[in-house]
Amino acid sequence: MISIRSTPFFLSAVALVTLSAVAPLPAAEEVINGIAAIVNGDVVTYSQVRELVAAQQKSASEIYQGEELQNKIKEMRQHAVNDLIDRDLILQEFKKKEFNIPAYIVDDSIQRIIRQEFGGDRTAFVKTLQAQGYTMARFRNNEKDKITVQAMRQSKTSDNIIVSPVKIQAYYDKHRDAYSTPAQIKLRMIVLKEGSSSEGSSDASSPTSVSKKQMAVEIREKLSEGAEFDRLAQMYSEDSTNESGGDWGWVERMTLNEDLAKVAFSLKPSEISPIIPLDNAYYILMVEAVKPAVTKPLSEVQQEIVQKLVQEEKLKGQERWLKELREKAYIKIL
Repeated sequence: MISIRSTPFFLSAVALVTLSAVAPLPAAEEVINGIAAIVNGDVVTYSQVRELVAAQQKSASEIYQGEELQNKIKEMRQHAVNDLIDRDLILQEFKKKEFNIPAYIVDDSIQRIIRQEFGGDRTAFVKTLQAQGYTMARFRNNEKDKITVQAMRQSKTSDNIIVSPVKIQAYYDKHRDAYSTPAQIKLRMIVLKEGSSSEGSSDASSPTSVSKKQMAVEIREKLSEGAEFDRLAQMYSEDSTNESGGDWGWVERMTLNEDLAKVAFSLKPSEISPIIPLDNAYYILMVEAVKPAVTKPLSEVQQEIVQKLVQEEKLKGQERWLKELREKAYIKIL
């Protein structure tokens, strides 16, 4: 079944069970349970809204504070009111059409939850409901409503959607980066920083009195004469990778400073860069291997794209249907 909203009405029924297991709202908000919206003859209450956003609000309170948190909560509640309005409209349409959800479908759904989430232990399931303040009747009604909403949404989608090759190509062109792996290089680096001590050096040819620039020149000469890059990096480099021989592993262009990236990605395997002065430091780079950028061909990802575009069309169809229901309904948000 297809769902277009990530709220507990469109999630698994277990999410409905856990709605109450959240931190309480401020006392001033707990006291009143008024009407948040009127949908034809039905009402959406503040308690329904609070229940719907409770889990999200708890997560938000761990990330945001103060005014920013209040704005996030306000935004969540506005979305929740709209979701509850849509839910009521769908349920009203279901009743108007005199459709029916057989009892066994609800029973099967509940049994599936007990098997999957409680290991088949119905007693544990019932105790969890009670601990969350739910009766079995209330949970069953919620589950029936959830199934009804999903079924009604599904009924408004077509299984015969055809996506044109033009749309497939346009989507592929627009999202080409999603199907591409950027170029990478396996990089080693020696870094000498002006002003830092070179006491770690064990080579008599590089006393502390020698400038870092001169050290860099001497190291570069040793490398050109065949010295092992990783060995010299261990001896002289002043960055965090010195113990591993200056090994940066596989890196993408965006990982590096623009000036370093320009040089690094111009090197061939086993090639060593000239000395690069940058921000009071001197860099010597070596590329051990290169992985060129790769973009998956359209033929390889076409089926994935078709599925995404079909899903988009189904969601658009559901939204058009909901828009028609809203336009015909009396809705007042208080």
